[in-house]
Amino acid sequence: MSRPFDHIDGSGPQAPPEPGITQPKLGILGYARFFWRQLTSMRTAIVLLLFLAIAAIPGSMWPQRSSDPNGVIQFYANNPTLAPVLDRIQLFDVYTSVWFSAIYLLLFLSLIGCVLPRTLHHVRALRTKPPRTPIRLERLAVFQSTTLTKSELPAELNAATTIEAARAQLRASGYRVALFEDAKGLSVSAERGYLRETGNLVFHTALIGVLVAVGLGGGFGYTGQKVVVEGQSFVNIKGAYDSFTPGRFFTDAALQPYRLTLDEFDAVYEEQSLRAYGQPIDYTAHVTTWLPGGKGTKSTIKVNDPLAFGGNQIYLLGNGYAPKVTVRDGKGNIAFTASVPFLPQDANLTSTGVIRVPDALPEQLAFRGFFYPTAGQLSSGALTSIHPDLRNPVLTLFAYSGDLGLDSGIPQNVYALDPKGLTQIAGGDSGVAAIELQPGQTVDLPDGLGSVTFDTVSPDAAEGDWSHSVPRFASLDIHHDPAQGWVLLFVILGVLGLLSSLFIPRRRVWVKAVELPKGGLRLEYAGLARGEDPGLDGAVAAIAERHALSVKA
Repeated sequence: MSRPFDHIDGSGPQAPPEPGITQPKLGILGYARFFWRQLTSMRTAIVLLLFLAIAAIPGSMWPQRSSDPNGVIQFYANNPTLAPVLDRIQLFDVYTSVWFSAIYLLLFLSLIGCVLPRTLHHVRALRTKPPRTPIRLERLAVFQSTTLTKSELPAELNAATTIEAARAQLRASGYRVALFEDAKGLSVSAERGYLRETGNLVFHTALIGVLVAVGLGGGFGYTGQKVVVEGQSFVNIKGAYDSFTPGRFFTDAALQPYRLTLDEFDAVYEEQSLRAYGQPIDYTAHVTTWLPGGKGTKSTIKVNDPLAFGGNQIYLLGNGYAPKVTVRDGKGNIAFTASVPFLPQDANLTSTGVIRVPDALPEQLAFRGFFYPTAGQLSSGALTSIHPDLRNPVLTLFAYSGDLGLDSGIPQNVYALDPKGLTQIAGGDSGVAAIELQPGQTVDLPDGLGSVTFDTVSPDAAEGDWSHSVPRFASLDIHHDPAQGWVLLFVILGVLGLLSSLFIPRRRVWVKAVELPKGGLRLEYAGLARGEDPGLDGAVAAIAERHALSVKA
């Protein structure tokens, strides 16, 4: 059998190819419209929300300057090669980084582009009458009918009065209703569940509100950290903070004046269970606060229980010991006396700290120390702390003399000591044993350079009770966010909107009354759901039952 002459392998002449589809060029405006539509799709908004959650993960993996500046300093000390690389890509400032802000702003624009058109469409839908009744209700997913003979109907009832009764019943049940008439009879069309879409829009609008509130709160707020030793006070001025991170729009007027004194710091440790022995159970900072012209107010700060005061939220971040040390120089004068916070290095609060004595004569002095709340010895003979509470406090110091370099104008880390240019006079390779002290003891420095005393603040220390011999410090995080009330409001609205969008069904119900040729009425009931609605069958059956009873009555 021969092939058609126009077949591709046929012997006859080839048919001319069909012309291809020529698409118009988009141009700059067309591409802008295309990218805007892609950005403002709900799918893009969900993807950006996922990206934002992923982008926030590094903020919990590495210390952040805004909340843990000392942790950043320690990370630099422990990882001198890796830390600059992480800092270059802003992993120590995740929430203010360029890439996190870009995702944040794109999500903001995407949500606005999604919500605004849907809101306009929803408003128009609310003003639109329910749709006309389908001609054949029996084709819908849920349908049932009832036939009432002429003898079963009261004389005054007809199709019009029956449909009016259905309209009143549906309206009382919260449906929007409209009456229609076709060739087969009268009907009422009803729908409900628009609050489902309203809740959906409220949820997305609240999400936008949260983003705006968080952004404005970060712009006008500030975060600061302060280490306060027992008995010392903190005044809410910018220069009193150990570290301070202001928002982009911060002004000094946002700092409400107040004073806070750390009266006492209590720590409770597990003493019963051997498996958890020495683990912290509770931390409590007892403070007194003053407003200008007011009286002192006693308060407490606990972990996850901040103090709201002076427009700030004051959180308890960490704690440790601050040994009180007095240093006398070679001339016998007191060159230094203060409680110095030592940074904890392990769960038993083995701590390290640095003491600089620039006023000592004839040479400046410096000390790099280790504090052990309950000193014990390892198999190697080195000291370690075996319990975080004060049971056997010991302070060991490596001593240095020489120019500390404080007059160079270059800032130095108060928790680290660079021994370059200094002469070690005790500990290490100096040939002199490290200085070892318990509260109340004094040791002379080599070469007549003075003495160092580990002061005790407990009157019972001489009797062997060390429980309050060393002051403690509390690390406070002071956070000011003027938009936190708005954030809470938008979160509540978002939860309510989400619940309504999940649990309010969207339904359409129709009731039709058809007059029969021999008298009587045929009542038809049908329902249709937008999405899954397992309760639709029961709802239509309940409407039919109540309507039929009202008609027969």
